[in-house]
Amino acid sequence: MFRSIRNDLKVIFERDPAARSTLEILLCYPGFHALRFHNLAHWLWRRNLKTLARFIAHISRMHTGIEIHPGATIGEGFFIDHGMGVVIGETTEIGRNVTLYHGVTLGGTTWNKGKRHPTIEDDVIIGAGASVLGNIRIGRNSKIGSGSVVNKEVPPNSTVVGIPGRVVIREGHIYSDPEGVGGTPDPEGNAIRCLTEQVTALGKQIGLLTTEIESLKTKNQNTRSDL
Repeated sequence: MFRSIRNDLKVIFERDPAARSTLEILLCYPGFHALRFHNLAHWLWRRNLKTLARFIAHISRMHTGIEIHPGATIGEGFFIDHGMGVVIGETTEIGRNVTLYHGVTLGGTTWNKGKRHPTIEDDVIIGAGASVLGNIRIGRNSKIGSGSVVNKEVPPNSTVVGIPGRVVIREGHIYSDPEGVGGTPDPEGNAIRCLTEQVTALGKQIGLLTTEIESLKTKNQNTRSDL
């Protein structure tokens, strides 16, 4: 337990430049508190004391604003920055050195029992307000942009943005395909592309009309000169 606490303190100092002292973290960091509650709740859950585990998780939510189901599995080096509004579902699996910001939801998309929440691999960062939904896997060392809604698998070393989430960077390569990577529909990209094409077409038409008007003006001036 003490090793886990020391590791969590080290992680916070590494990833939060606002952290000034151990005492400040112990007293004022809701993500740190939520992990302590979860460790106890998860221990009880695994020993089939499920109602007591849920009660501990409920107390944690009231105290921290962070809701972690006691059945969720969380690896070492987990860090929740700020944390208000974070929700982590029962069958979520989180790897090592994962970072979540406030308002993140790791949720399900079905009422069926079984694995229905995401698996987050090592070294993933999920931005504020993002939602990762369903029994999907987020590949290691990936980044999920703030406000994104992800409901499909994400390959390792990727950056995902938008609603629905689409891969815009993978293995250092920037994708500009309006349909996204692998043919994933991108309504926002398609809308922007259509508007850009329409603006370009209107610009060409305005240019032609301007040329015709100038030509007519020149002809009128020449006609008056002949008279």
